[in-house]
Amino acid sequence: MRPNDRGFDPERVSVVTFDSYGTLVDTDSAARVLEDLVDDPGAVARRWRENALAYSLVANQIDEYRTYLELHRSGLRDALAAEGVELSDERLDELNGVYHRLDPYDDVRDGFARLAGAGYRPSILSNGDPGMLDSLVETLDVEGTVGTVVSADEIRTLKPAAELYEHAADRLDVPTAEVAHVTAHWMDVLGATHAGMQGVWLAREGTAWASFDGDPHLTVASVDELCEKLVA
Repeated sequence: MRPNDRGFDPERVSVVTFDSYGTLVDTDSAARVLEDLVDDPGAVARRWRENALAYSLVANQIDEYRTYLELHRSGLRDALAAEGVELSDERLDELNGVYHRLDPYDDVRDGFARLAGAGYRPSILSNGDPGMLDSLVETLDVEGTVGTVVSADEIRTLKPAAELYEHAADRLDVPTAEVAHVTAHWMDVLGATHAGMQGVWLAREGTAWASFDGDPHLTVASVDELCEKLVA
């Protein structure tokens, strides 16, 4: 069930930013590297991802920044340990490298092209560190249409801290109020809206809205649906 959107104003939008992992690329596709290690690769891949997200929140709170790749490596180690699987550091690094080559969602490439053509400068605002995001842009095949790529590593602060969204607006040279931030994650929506952006929840299959602290400005099922709201 969709949340009750608070109202989206396309006239305010000059730049559209996108989250990365789970929004532009499918984190469930990481399961392919686990097929020979565990009985349920999909469940372990989801736990791997959930661990990394939880660790990112703790890292912010205790001021112990780790890169997103490091957080996912820790998440993988602990997800495998819960299955009774222990691997060498080298093997963990090898498996964790799948986050450089996750499967892109089908609507992203054309959606970026439509938004770029309409002047919305589709950009990426991500917890991912620069090396991960270089690989992401290449995987998505959006080198010619992506505007600015903003990494949490630039200020060593992770989502959903307001400082990261404010930093992104500074990098984009626009007020936060002129940014529509698109993400499949409810925490990211709330982080963006509390920083003054319009939050767009991209309701990818398997995601759910948490009725914790307000609603998104807009809910869409695809990048194509977002384009219909912005591109004449």
